[in-house]
Amino acid sequence: MKALVVRSAIVASLGGLIFGFDTAVISGAEEAIQQQFGLSDGMLGFTVTTALLGTILGALSAGRPADALGRKKVLVIIGVLYVVGAVGSALAPNVWLLQLFRFLGGIGVGASSVVAPIYTAEVAPPAHRGRLVGLVQFNIVLGILVAYASNAVIRGLIDGEHAWRWMLGVMTAPAVVFLLLLFTVPETPRWLMSVRRGEEARATSLRLCTTEAEADTQIDEIRSSIAADEQALKVPFFTRDHRRVILLAVAIAFFNQMSGINAILYYAPRVMQQAGATTNTAFIMSVGVGLMNLVATMAALTVIDRLGRRRLMLVGSIGYLLSLGFLAAVMFYYESRGFTGTSATLVLVGLMAFIASHAFGQGSVIWVFISEIFPNRLRGRGQSLGSLTHWVFAAATSWAFPPIVGALGGGVAFSIFFVFMVGQLVWVLKVMPETKGVPLEEMEARLGVHYDRGDTAGEAAGGR
Repeated sequence: MKALVVRSAIVASLGGLIFGFDTAVISGAEEAIQQQFGLSDGMLGFTVTTALLGTILGALSAGRPADALGRKKVLVIIGVLYVVGAVGSALAPNVWLLQLFRFLGGIGVGASSVVAPIYTAEVAPPAHRGRLVGLVQFNIVLGILVAYASNAVIRGLIDGEHAWRWMLGVMTAPAVVFLLLLFTVPETPRWLMSVRRGEEARATSLRLCTTEAEADTQIDEIRSSIAADEQALKVPFFTRDHRRVILLAVAIAFFNQMSGINAILYYAPRVMQQAGATTNTAFIMSVGVGLMNLVATMAALTVIDRLGRRRLMLVGSIGYLLSLGFLAAVMFYYESRGFTGTSATLVLVGLMAFIASHAFGQGSVIWVFISEIFPNRLRGRGQSLGSLTHWVFAAATSWAFPPIVGALGGGVAFSIFFVFMVGQLVWVLKVMPETKGVPLEEMEARLGVHYDRGDTAGEAAGGR
């Protein structure tokens, strides 16, 4: 594998690291922001959620610019949004500008979740594509851990009312590095081919591939893929024949967020402080949560193709119920008796078990599962629908979490998530199909995706 391929994949995956960092960094700043600007629990939830609202817009709108301007140019725009969002959030003099800059940074995050994997897949030679695309997912989880660690370090060094500004502003450093490194990598051969710049596409492919034969294979694959995409646009998406796969995609994305994962990632230090931990201890504990997330994600990725998607979801669902039930019981017990150091330790144990359950189950399965249940001609739109569902409910849970905890307590909040995870367990047992190792044609038959002869012939002609 050529150095240019590795560098290009690493640069694109830095977008994933910043994505993960932005997701978790607010956890260290949200309490100070609430105090600084005198926010109610509801307004705090909205301020945190503005980034997610931007993420929804970014994920929905990134496709057209990436096709029109090129993957690399859109990644540069994303880098600029990262820098502007980080600097603006750190310097914001009032909550309204803070919300605006978090929204702009969120647009970058959402767009990156679409464009970074596409860029990596399109610069990677076929033989190395899986591992290189996996770098993006790995870096998202790594970014969450780095954000928790950064918050803990800054909290230890800067014990003042402006520490939160440093927490949000430190993202400027990786964002600037990401932006500068983008100028050292090429545009993707696939995009160049799509805009009829065939000679440039072949020249770039020769730079990326180790042999001329490998470059020829990549160019042939690109031609087939472009033809298939053109054919896919002619196939309607929301039809009765697609109902089951659409509902499967919506369900897994809905349950993903109704576990409470994003709310817990955003408010982990607050939960641990409420449970009796000191502020500095809560920040250090959150690093442990991030480390568990990374370890469990890597463990799941090593066994997902051996154990299957459904079995991982089953293990994760049971883990959700045990950990959320435990957390709810601890919070109910100590809310009536007063929190102590023991309660903080118990909550940390519950959160570690929860994050491990998520990373081993939903966190590792959701995007693989959605990509496998949709036929080629529907896959892009299916992924978009799953992503939209995911971010909408991420925004809803993150917005609602502080008011619920403030008014009703942590026990009620974790109980709500517990009830939804009972629903997920039933869904996994009764509805969710196994997709591991199932050929595309057999998957379509199992899920009742039917087409008339014209559609089937058209897809075959388009390079299925």
